[in-house]
Amino acid sequence: MTPGPRNLITDVSGLRVGNAEDRALKSGTTVLTADTPFTASVQVMGGAPGSRETDLLAPDKSVAKIDALVLSGGSAFGLEACSGVTEALRAQGRGFAVGPARVPLVPGAILFDLLNGGNKDWEQNPYAALGRRAFEAAAETFSLGTAGAGCGALTAMVKGGLGSASLVLDSGVTVGALVAANPIGAVTTPGERHFWAAPFEIDGEFGGLGVDTAAGLGRDLASRRMEAMQRMADGAKLPDERANTTIAIVATDADLSKAQCQRMASAAHDGIGRAIVPAHMPGDGDLIFAASTNARPMGDPSELAAITHAAALCLSRAIARAVWLARPEPGDLLPCVSEIAR
Repeated sequence: MTPGPRNLITDVSGLRVGNAEDRALKSGTTVLTADTPFTASVQVMGGAPGSRETDLLAPDKSVAKIDALVLSGGSAFGLEACSGVTEALRAQGRGFAVGPARVPLVPGAILFDLLNGGNKDWEQNPYAALGRRAFEAAAETFSLGTAGAGCGALTAMVKGGLGSASLVLDSGVTVGALVAANPIGAVTTPGERHFWAAPFEIDGEFGGLGVDTAAGLGRDLASRRMEAMQRMADGAKLPDERANTTIAIVATDADLSKAQCQRMASAAHDGIGRAIVPAHMPGDGDLIFAASTNARPMGDPSELAAITHAAALCLSRAIARAVWLARPEPGDLLPCVSEIAR
């Protein structure tokens, strides 16, 4: 397995990704779409998810294909980004045909970034407009780090962000991941000079900082993020620390069914567990969509094992890339790992 030419989820031919963000808001939206509808499913392992239209992605539901997937900041307000994407698709005449009507199908998931230092004093919910802008910006190349849904993301100790990575299997199948990393846990080991995902790094794609050789790790649950957010809350208690989430998409060009996509999403959660410590906590909303463009027939059903494994590897690398590529901006609550690790 080697990374695709862009090392992005858009190495899966036919997929496009667009970002839109508001720097003053310190939030944004990311949209994955394609020229034609694609198969998708979902798996949720966090204890506090926020999502829209995920039920229709279950293998036993009748919807066969969807038009776009949305990752957004903004907590519950960010679900409106899906509405903006739906309107943009409708304007293009796209969507599920019901007689003369067209109904675009746009599942989405959100992360909490309401206490990150940005100006949230809006008069009108900004996320529908951000969703539409992100959809209209969709292309094969896109920004990582402090961009799109990762614009205002934070980890336990440093800034989070938007990440992506890909792998091309020996069979020619391509697998990719796209993630907005905003977890309750840490993406770096204590000291912020090594990534938990370091064993999976390829060609220095997130700094080449190497593996932490210390033992007994994982017991320190310190969080600069929660301390900073508690100050932003002005003394109000943050209920159950429900202010986190890693939301992601894994995708492939292999011809997968909805049930096989769900299996890929389930396996990809291992990628979160390998790159974030702790992960899948009661206050996290960890959710992974899985998508297939159905472009490449699978010659052997056993190939699904390699595809699901590659999805987990891509997601671990994408999470680390999201954090490594985050950049400092005015009003940040946390430093960037690239400032600390040098």
